[in-house]
Amino acid sequence: MRRCRIGILTGGGDCAGLNPAIKWVVKTALDRRLALERDTRYEVIGIRNGWRGLINVDPEGADIDKYIVPLDEEKVRTWDRYGGTNLGTSRTNPYDPNDDCSKRVIRNIEQLGIEALVVIGGEDTLGVAQKLSHEGVNIIGIPKTIDKDLPGTDYTLGFETALDVIVEAVDRLRTTAGSHERIFVVETMGRQSGWLALEGGESCGAFLILIPEYDFSIEKVNELLLEGRKSGTRYGIIIMAEGAKPIGGTEIVRDETVDGFGHKKLGGVGEFLAGEIHSGTGLETRSIVLSHLQRGGAPCAYDRRMGRYFGIAAVDLIVGEDFGKIVSLRKNEITAIPIEDALGRLNLVDVDTQYDVERYNGRRTILRRCG
Repeated sequence: MRRCRIGILTGGGDCAGLNPAIKWVVKTALDRRLALERDTRYEVIGIRNGWRGLINVDPEGADIDKYIVPLDEEKVRTWDRYGGTNLGTSRTNPYDPNDDCSKRVIRNIEQLGIEALVVIGGEDTLGVAQKLSHEGVNIIGIPKTIDKDLPGTDYTLGFETALDVIVEAVDRLRTTAGSHERIFVVETMGRQSGWLALEGGESCGAFLILIPEYDFSIEKVNELLLEGRKSGTRYGIIIMAEGAKPIGGTEIVRDETVDGFGHKKLGGVGEFLAGEIHSGTGLETRSIVLSHLQRGGAPCAYDRRMGRYFGIAAVDLIVGEDFGKIVSLRKNEITAIPIEDALGRLNLVDVDTQYDVERYNGRRTILRRCG
Protein backbone atom coordinates (compact mmCIF):
# COMPACT_ATOMS: atom_id res chain seq x y z
CA MET A 1 0.00 0.00 0.00
CA ARG A 2 1.35 3.40 -1.00
CA ARG A 3 2.04 6.00 1.69
CA CYS A 4 1.48 9.74 1.37
CA ARG A 5 2.09 12.57 3.81
CA ILE A 6 -0.34 15.50 3.87
CA GLY A 7 0.50 18.82 5.48
CA ILE A 8 -2.14 21.32 6.59
CA LEU A 9 -1.92 24.94 7.72
CA THR A 10 -4.16 27.92 8.43
CA GLY A 11 -3.12 31.45 7.48
CA GLY A 12 -4.38 35.00 7.90
CA GLY A 13 -7.02 36.03 10.42
CA ASP A 14 -8.59 33.32 12.54
CA CYS A 15 -12.31 32.57 12.39
CA ALA A 16 -14.83 29.89 13.22
CA GLY A 17 -14.85 26.88 10.89
CA LEU A 18 -11.10 26.34 10.69
CA ASN A 19 -10.97 23.58 13.29
CA PRO A 20 -13.89 21.68 11.74
CA ALA A 21 -12.11 21.77 8.37
CA ILE A 22 -8.86 20.51 9.91
CA LYS A 23 -10.71 17.73 11.72
CA TRP A 24 -12.37 16.46 8.57
CA VAL A 25 -9.24 16.58 6.48
CA VAL A 26 -7.65 14.34 9.11
CA LYS A 27 -10.61 11.99 9.58
CA THR A 28 -11.15 11.56 5.84
CA ALA A 29 -7.49 11.06 5.05
CA LEU A 30 -7.01 8.49 7.83
CA ASP A 31 -10.29 6.60 7.33
CA ARG A 32 -9.36 2.90 7.32
CA ARG A 33 -12.15 1.77 5.02
CA LEU A 34 -11.34 4.43 2.47
CA ALA A 35 -7.64 3.58 2.72
CA LEU A 36 -8.34 0.09 1.41
CA GLU A 37 -10.33 1.50 -1.52
CA ARG A 38 -7.57 3.99 -2.36
CA ASP A 39 -4.73 1.56 -1.77
CA THR A 40 -3.02 4.47 -0.05
CA ARG A 41 -2.26 5.07 3.61
CA TYR A 42 -2.20 8.79 4.38
CA GLU A 43 -0.43 10.56 7.20
CA VAL A 44 -1.34 14.12 8.24
CA ILE A 45 0.88 16.68 9.93
CA GLY A 46 -0.22 20.11 11.10
CA ILE A 47 1.99 23.14 10.55
CA ARG A 48 1.80 25.67 13.35
CA ASN A 49 1.29 29.40 12.75
CA GLY A 50 0.70 29.32 9.01
CA TRP A 51 3.45 30.18 6.56
CA ARG A 52 5.65 31.36 9.42
CA GLY A 53 5.85 27.76 10.63
CA LEU A 54 7.13 26.57 7.26
CA ILE A 55 9.69 29.38 7.21
CA ASN A 56 11.06 28.79 10.68
CA VAL A 57 10.98 24.99 10.94
CA ASP A 58 14.21 23.04 10.77
CA PRO A 59 13.12 19.57 9.58
CA GLU A 60 16.17 18.02 11.22
CA GLY A 61 16.25 20.26 14.29
CA ALA A 62 15.57 19.27 17.88
CA ASP A 63 12.73 21.82 18.17
CA ILE A 64 10.72 20.52 15.21
CA ASP A 65 7.76 19.90 17.57
CA LYS A 66 7.50 23.66 17.95
CA TYR A 67 6.35 23.92 14.35
CA ILE A 68 5.04 20.48 13.35
CA VAL A 69 2.35 18.42 15.09
CA PRO A 70 1.27 14.91 14.00
CA LEU A 71 -2.52 14.74 13.63
CA ASP A 72 -4.66 11.66 14.14
CA GLU A 73 -8.37 11.01 14.58
CA GLU A 74 -8.22 10.96 18.37
CA LYS A 75 -6.31 14.25 18.55
CA VAL A 76 -8.83 16.11 16.39
CA ARG A 77 -11.93 14.32 17.71
CA THR A 78 -13.42 17.39 19.44
CA TRP A 79 -11.87 20.16 17.34
CA ASP A 80 -15.04 20.98 15.43
CA ARG A 81 -16.58 22.34 18.64
CA TYR A 82 -14.07 25.17 18.96
CA GLY A 83 -13.47 28.45 17.22
CA GLY A 84 -10.14 29.82 16.04
CA THR A 85 -7.46 27.42 14.88
CA ASN A 86 -5.71 24.93 17.11
CA LEU A 87 -2.77 25.01 14.71
CA GLY A 88 -2.27 28.75 15.16
CA THR A 89 -2.01 31.28 12.36
CA SER A 90 -0.07 34.33 11.18
CA ARG A 91 -0.11 36.98 8.47
CA THR A 92 3.41 36.09 7.35
CA ASN A 93 4.08 36.43 3.63
CA PRO A 94 6.87 34.15 2.32
CA TYR A 95 7.00 36.30 -0.81
CA ASP A 96 7.39 39.57 1.08
CA PRO A 97 9.56 41.70 -1.26
CA ASN A 98 11.54 42.90 1.75
CA ASP A 99 12.28 39.38 2.97
CA ASP A 100 11.58 36.66 0.39
CA CYS A 101 11.58 33.28 2.16
CA SER A 102 9.75 31.30 -0.52
CA LYS A 103 12.72 29.10 -1.42
CA ARG A 104 13.11 28.13 2.22
CA VAL A 105 9.41 27.20 2.36
CA ILE A 106 9.72 24.99 -0.72
CA ARG A 107 12.86 23.35 0.64
CA ASN A 108 11.20 22.65 4.00
CA ILE A 109 8.13 21.17 2.34
CA GLU A 110 10.40 18.78 0.45
CA GLN A 111 12.49 17.88 3.51
CA LEU A 112 9.38 17.27 5.60
CA GLY A 113 8.20 14.81 2.96
CA ILE A 114 4.94 16.64 2.36
CA GLU A 115 3.42 15.36 -0.89
CA ALA A 116 0.25 17.46 -0.65
CA LEU A 117 -0.31 20.70 1.25
CA VAL A 118 -3.80 21.80 2.33
CA VAL A 119 -3.96 25.56 2.83
CA ILE A 120 -6.93 27.13 4.61
CA GLY A 121 -7.08 30.88 4.11
CA GLY A 122 -8.36 33.95 2.34
CA GLU A 123 -7.06 36.02 -0.55
CA ASP A 124 -3.56 36.61 0.83
CA THR A 125 -2.93 33.07 2.07
CA LEU A 126 -4.30 31.53 -1.10
CA GLY A 127 -2.25 34.00 -3.16
CA VAL A 128 0.87 32.49 -1.60
CA ALA A 129 -0.53 29.02 -2.29
CA GLN A 130 -1.00 29.92 -5.95
CA LYS A 131 2.62 31.00 -6.30
CA LEU A 132 3.86 27.82 -4.63
CA SER A 133 1.61 25.77 -6.92
CA HIS A 134 3.26 27.40 -9.93
CA GLU A 135 6.62 26.34 -8.48
CA GLY A 136 5.58 22.70 -8.33
CA VAL A 137 4.13 22.30 -4.84
CA ASN A 138 1.00 20.12 -4.71
CA ILE A 139 -1.53 22.55 -3.23
CA ILE A 140 -5.19 22.21 -2.26
CA GLY A 141 -6.99 25.27 -0.87
CA ILE A 142 -9.95 25.71 1.45
CA PRO A 143 -11.55 29.19 1.45
CA LYS A 144 -12.10 31.06 4.69
CA THR A 145 -12.74 34.72 5.47
CA ILE A 146 -15.49 36.38 7.45
CA ASP A 147 -15.61 39.02 4.70
CA LYS A 148 -16.92 36.45 2.17
CA ASP A 149 -15.05 38.38 -0.50
CA LEU A 150 -13.49 35.53 -2.49
CA PRO A 151 -14.92 35.05 -6.00
CA GLY A 152 -15.62 31.57 -7.30
CA THR A 153 -17.29 30.35 -4.11
CA ASP A 154 -20.64 31.23 -2.60
CA TYR A 155 -19.33 30.63 0.91
CA THR A 156 -16.16 31.10 2.91
CA LEU A 157 -15.66 29.58 6.35
CA GLY A 158 -16.38 31.88 9.27
CA PHE A 159 -18.98 34.13 7.65
CA GLU A 160 -22.17 32.78 9.25
CA THR A 161 -20.67 32.65 12.73
CA ALA A 162 -19.51 36.25 12.37
CA LEU A 163 -23.08 37.22 11.41
CA ASP A 164 -24.35 35.54 14.57
CA VAL A 165 -21.94 37.63 16.63
CA ILE A 166 -23.20 40.84 15.01
CA VAL A 167 -26.83 39.92 15.67
CA GLU A 168 -26.15 39.00 19.30
CA ALA A 169 -24.21 42.24 19.88
CA VAL A 170 -26.97 44.39 18.35
CA ASP A 171 -29.65 42.57 20.34
CA ARG A 172 -27.79 43.61 23.49
CA LEU A 173 -27.28 47.17 22.27
CA ARG A 174 -30.98 47.65 21.62
CA THR A 175 -31.85 47.62 25.32
CA THR A 176 -29.46 50.43 26.21
CA ALA A 177 -30.13 52.31 22.97
CA GLY A 178 -33.87 52.29 23.62
CA SER A 179 -33.48 53.19 27.27
CA HIS A 180 -31.47 56.32 26.46
CA GLU A 181 -32.95 57.22 23.03
CA ARG A 182 -29.51 56.88 21.45
CA ILE A 183 -28.14 56.24 18.02
CA PHE A 184 -25.57 53.46 17.96
CA VAL A 185 -23.05 53.14 15.13
CA VAL A 186 -21.73 49.57 15.01
CA GLU A 187 -18.50 49.15 13.03
CA THR A 188 -17.94 45.71 11.54
CA MET A 189 -15.04 44.28 9.57
CA GLY A 190 -15.06 44.58 5.79
CA ARG A 191 -12.18 46.34 4.08
CA GLN A 192 -13.55 46.50 0.54
CA SER A 193 -16.46 44.07 0.65
CA GLY A 194 -19.67 44.90 2.51
CA TRP A 195 -21.20 41.45 2.87
CA LEU A 196 -20.64 41.26 6.61
CA ALA A 197 -22.20 44.67 7.24
CA LEU A 198 -25.02 44.16 4.74
CA GLU A 199 -26.15 40.69 5.79
CA GLY A 200 -25.39 41.40 9.43
CA GLY A 201 -27.49 44.55 9.23
CA GLU A 202 -30.30 42.74 7.44
CA SER A 203 -30.23 39.95 10.02
CA CYS A 204 -30.45 42.27 13.02
CA GLY A 205 -32.85 44.77 11.46
CA ALA A 206 -30.49 47.74 11.43
CA PHE A 207 -32.01 51.14 10.60
CA LEU A 208 -29.13 52.02 8.25
CA ILE A 209 -26.39 49.93 6.62
CA LEU A 210 -23.28 51.51 5.13
CA ILE A 211 -20.96 49.51 2.90
CA PRO A 212 -17.64 50.12 1.08
CA GLU A 213 -19.23 49.59 -2.32
CA TYR A 214 -21.37 52.73 -2.03
CA ASP A 215 -20.05 55.98 -0.53
CA PHE A 216 -22.52 57.58 1.84
CA SER A 217 -23.66 61.16 2.29
CA ILE A 218 -23.39 62.39 5.87
CA GLU A 219 -26.23 64.81 5.20
CA LYS A 220 -28.45 61.98 3.95
CA VAL A 221 -27.61 59.81 6.95
CA ASN A 222 -28.68 62.65 9.24
CA GLU A 223 -31.81 63.25 7.19
CA LEU A 224 -32.86 59.60 7.41
CA LEU A 225 -32.24 59.51 11.15
CA LEU A 226 -34.32 62.64 11.74
CA GLU A 227 -37.11 61.23 9.59
CA GLY A 228 -37.07 58.10 11.70
CA ARG A 229 -37.20 60.10 14.92
CA LYS A 230 -40.15 62.15 13.63
CA SER A 231 -42.02 58.97 12.76
CA GLY A 232 -41.69 57.77 16.35
CA THR A 233 -38.50 55.72 16.25
CA ARG A 234 -36.99 55.92 19.74
CA TYR A 235 -33.47 54.86 18.79
CA GLY A 236 -31.43 53.82 15.76
CA ILE A 237 -28.86 51.15 14.94
CA ILE A 238 -26.41 51.83 12.11
CA ILE A 239 -24.24 48.98 10.86
CA MET A 240 -21.23 50.06 8.84
CA ALA A 241 -18.20 48.28 7.42
CA GLU A 242 -14.76 49.51 8.46
CA GLY A 243 -14.04 50.30 4.81
CA ALA A 244 -17.12 52.47 4.29
CA LYS A 245 -16.39 56.12 3.54
CA PRO A 246 -18.26 59.37 2.98
CA ILE A 247 -18.65 60.85 -0.47
CA GLY A 248 -15.40 62.57 -1.40
CA GLY A 249 -13.59 60.99 1.55
CA THR A 250 -11.12 58.16 2.01
CA GLU A 251 -10.88 55.08 4.19
CA ILE A 252 -10.10 55.84 7.83
CA VAL A 253 -7.05 53.99 9.16
CA ARG A 254 -5.87 53.39 12.70
CA ASP A 255 -2.25 53.89 11.68
CA GLU A 256 -0.12 53.89 8.55
CA THR A 257 1.75 50.65 9.24
CA VAL A 258 1.10 47.74 6.89
CA ASP A 259 1.23 43.97 7.27
CA GLY A 260 3.29 41.56 5.17
CA PHE A 261 0.73 41.80 2.37
CA GLY A 262 0.69 45.61 2.28
CA HIS A 263 -2.63 46.18 4.06
CA LYS A 264 -3.17 49.18 6.33
CA LYS A 265 -5.12 48.73 9.55
CA LEU A 266 -8.56 50.19 9.03
CA GLY A 267 -10.70 51.44 11.88
CA GLY A 268 -12.37 54.53 13.29
CA VAL A 269 -15.06 55.28 10.71
CA GLY A 270 -17.78 54.44 13.24
CA GLU A 271 -16.47 56.98 15.73
CA PHE A 272 -16.11 59.54 12.93
CA LEU A 273 -19.72 59.07 11.81
CA ALA A 274 -21.04 59.18 15.38
CA GLY A 275 -19.43 62.59 15.79
CA GLU A 276 -20.89 63.83 12.52
CA ILE A 277 -24.37 62.63 13.45
CA HIS A 278 -24.29 64.32 16.86
CA SER A 279 -23.03 67.62 15.47
CA GLY A 280 -25.49 67.54 12.57
CA THR A 281 -28.66 66.43 14.39
CA GLY A 282 -28.09 66.89 18.10
CA LEU A 283 -29.07 63.26 18.66
CA GLU A 284 -27.03 61.45 21.29
CA THR A 285 -24.86 59.04 19.35
CA ARG A 286 -22.36 56.40 20.43
CA SER A 287 -20.11 54.08 18.44
CA ILE A 288 -18.86 50.59 19.09
CA VAL A 289 -16.26 48.58 17.17
CA LEU A 290 -16.92 44.84 17.13
CA SER A 291 -13.42 44.18 15.81
CA HIS A 292 -12.06 40.75 16.74
CA LEU A 293 -15.24 39.73 18.56
CA GLN A 294 -16.56 38.86 15.09
CA ARG A 295 -13.82 36.26 14.67
CA GLY A 296 -14.26 34.62 18.05
CA GLY A 297 -16.47 32.00 19.64
CA ALA A 298 -17.57 28.50 18.75
CA PRO A 299 -18.57 27.86 15.13
CA CYS A 300 -22.27 27.88 14.35
CA ALA A 301 -23.95 24.78 12.92
CA TYR A 302 -23.47 25.97 9.34
CA ASP A 303 -19.73 26.57 9.73
CA ARG A 304 -19.34 23.15 11.35
CA ARG A 305 -21.06 21.51 8.39
CA MET A 306 -19.22 23.54 5.78
CA GLY A 307 -15.90 22.87 7.50
CA ARG A 308 -16.74 19.18 7.32
CA TYR A 309 -17.73 19.28 3.65
CA PHE A 310 -14.76 21.40 2.60
CA GLY A 311 -12.35 19.16 4.52
CA ILE A 312 -13.72 16.00 2.92
CA ALA A 313 -13.64 17.57 -0.55
CA ALA A 314 -10.01 18.64 -0.04
CA VAL A 315 -9.01 15.03 0.54
CA ASP A 316 -11.03 13.94 -2.49
CA LEU A 317 -8.90 16.31 -4.59
CA ILE A 318 -5.70 14.89 -3.07
CA VAL A 319 -6.80 11.33 -3.81
CA GLY A 320 -7.50 12.32 -7.41
CA GLU A 321 -4.21 14.23 -7.56
CA ASP A 322 -6.20 17.22 -8.78
CA PHE A 323 -3.89 19.88 -7.37
CA GLY A 324 -3.79 23.62 -7.80
CA LYS A 325 -7.45 23.97 -6.84
CA ILE A 326 -9.61 25.17 -3.98
CA VAL A 327 -12.85 23.60 -2.87
CA SER A 328 -15.87 25.84 -3.19
CA LEU A 329 -19.62 26.06 -2.82
CA ARG A 330 -21.42 26.89 -6.08
CA LYS A 331 -25.22 26.87 -6.34
CA ASN A 332 -25.42 24.83 -3.13
CA GLU A 333 -23.07 22.13 -4.42
CA ILE A 334 -19.53 21.41 -3.27
CA THR A 335 -17.14 21.63 -6.19
CA ALA A 336 -13.59 22.76 -6.97
CA ILE A 337 -12.10 25.59 -8.99
CA PRO A 338 -8.55 26.57 -9.96
CA ILE A 339 -6.90 28.74 -7.31
CA GLU A 340 -6.58 31.51 -9.88
CA ASP A 341 -10.37 31.77 -10.12
CA ALA A 342 -10.55 32.82 -6.46
CA LEU A 343 -7.93 35.54 -6.77
CA GLY A 344 -7.26 38.79 -8.60
CA ARG A 345 -10.63 40.35 -7.91
CA LEU A 346 -13.05 40.52 -4.99
CA ASN A 347 -16.59 39.30 -4.51
CA LEU A 348 -18.34 42.61 -3.84
CA VAL A 349 -21.92 43.56 -3.08
CA ASP A 350 -23.79 44.32 -6.30
CA VAL A 351 -25.26 47.71 -5.40
CA ASP A 352 -27.74 47.61 -8.30
CA THR A 353 -29.43 44.43 -7.12
CA GLN A 354 -28.55 43.96 -3.45
CA TYR A 355 -28.54 47.42 -1.87
CA ASP A 356 -31.11 50.20 -1.52
CA VAL A 357 -29.22 53.44 -2.19
CA GLU A 358 -32.22 55.56 -1.14
CA ARG A 359 -32.71 53.96 2.25
CA TYR A 360 -29.06 53.00 2.85
CA ASN A 361 -30.23 49.51 3.66
CA GLY A 362 -30.86 46.09 2.18
CA ARG A 363 -33.02 45.72 -0.90
CA ARG A 364 -36.82 45.95 -0.60
CA THR A 365 -37.61 44.02 -3.78
CA ILE A 366 -36.46 40.47 -4.42
CA LEU A 367 -38.74 38.78 -6.98
CA ARG A 368 -39.02 41.90 -9.12
CA ARG A 369 -37.41 45.28 -9.44
CA CYS A 370 -39.34 48.51 -9.79
CA GLY A 371 -38.71 50.96 -12.63
